[in-house]
Amino acid sequence: MKTLKILTAVAFVVILSAFVVKTVSPNKVGGNGYGIGDMAEDIHLKNINSEFVSFSDYTNAKGFIVIFTCNTCPFSVANEDRIIALDTKYKNVGYPVIAINPNNPEVKPGDSFEKMKQRAKEKGFTFPYLIDEDQKVFPAYGATKTPHVYLLQKTAKGNEVKYIGAIDDNSRNANAVKVKYLENAVDALLSGKTIEVTETKAIGCSIKA
Repeated sequence: MKTLKILTAVAFVVILSAFVVKTVSPNKVGGNGYGIGDMAEDIHLKNINSEFVSFSDYTNAKGFIVIFTCNTCPFSVANEDRIIALDTKYKNVGYPVIAINPNNPEVKPGDSFEKMKQRAKEKGFTFPYLIDEDQKVFPAYGATKTPHVYLLQKTAKGNEVKYIGAIDDNSRNANAVKVKYLENAVDALLSGKTIEVTETKAIGCSIKA
């Protein structure tokens, strides 16, 4: 009888666990990737000038605006001028833009390294445009879209993730933007205030692996 009670209890727990749903960040893939408060590891990726870039190269930076983007996604193209403006506004006060192309050029030939160099020259990119050649960085972040933003702040423990998601509330039309999520987050860090909105849904094209 005792054994039967134990087996019944175990069966109940198993059945109950089947209905438990874990809540994860909407910016994570299957619960993987960084969340708010996590420490982002350093990167070592090739820039369009063929030199490698790491966060540790930026000794005077207060943090980084990491944006996963590409040449071919219309959402990314619609945000290029905004990304340039972000870099112009914030790199001299400690938060430079680090753009990373996560796409596999075999799947999207328009996102090849040569095409990246061409696009950067055409648009006059003022920031590093790095290629995630081995496609190991974007899964570590949990990035799923282009564009997908991760705002990092340098701390004694490392580069802490402070904001994840969209640049603003209108990925298609810059003239229709009402809320600048990323700018609000950076401004809060610069003024020593709490970021009011730490996560939003990234709107864009799926990353091509």
